[in-house]
Amino acid sequence: MSFVGGTGATLSGVLHRAVGVPKGAVLLAHCFSCGKDVRTNVRLAKDLARGGYAAFRFDFTGLGESGGAFEATSVSSNVSDLSRAAMTLIALGFGPCALVGHSLGGSAALLAAHRLKTVTSIVTIASPSSVDHVRHLFTDHESTIAAVGKAEVSLGGEPFCLGQTFLDDLEAHDVLRAARGLARPYLAIVAGNDTVVSPQNGADLVAAAGEGALLRTVEGADHLFSQRPHADALASLLLEFLNNEVDKESF
Repeated sequence: MSFVGGTGATLSGVLHRAVGVPKGAVLLAHCFSCGKDVRTNVRLAKDLARGGYAAFRFDFTGLGESGGAFEATSVSSNVSDLSRAAMTLIALGFGPCALVGHSLGGSAALLAAHRLKTVTSIVTIASPSSVDHVRHLFTDHESTIAAVGKAEVSLGGEPFCLGQTFLDDLEAHDVLRAARGLARPYLAIVAGNDTVVSPQNGADLVAAAGEGALLRTVEGADHLFSQRPHADALASLLLEFLNNEVDKESF
């Protein structure tokens, strides 16, 4: 299915429907430069549907099957895309929703939550406590980007054209401040053997969110939860959290 994203580009998404009446809806935000079809995202969506939730995964602007140019995107455009995706879920009859983001997608989810009153809870998965965390990926290219406005960089072994817009926009966002103002149920899940985003980032986010925020660790997992037992543990933690929130609402 498709919908219009924050920049006006047509974005591509996949809705996983639960069998029977869903317990709720979940909007999934993928990791930086990954796309909706990255294994972590697909596994989670399927596990959520089996667990009784409608799950919506989509490609941010300029990635996967979505339109738009990646070089013109930024954290701000990701936040806008998330807002449009949440509105799409509501239009389909699946709202309010929980917002779940992996890596930089989780940071964007925290930032987006403030403009999305229909988001009932937030879960971040191996997410950095600052969007500036990704800057190290392009350090060698910053002079080129400054000179010509863009540069081709390798992310996960794939070439991407990165624009000055993205780098400039990093300065505009404070993820820890967003966590401090959530005022909604929040769970941070970290990967015990994450060499991309240190688990300390999750601890910092939970500390900022304050009382009631939860931190859970999948021991031995890498950043992408690539081993099946770790992916299963991730889904179990997520479903436990969501089910607990549903139970609270039923009283």
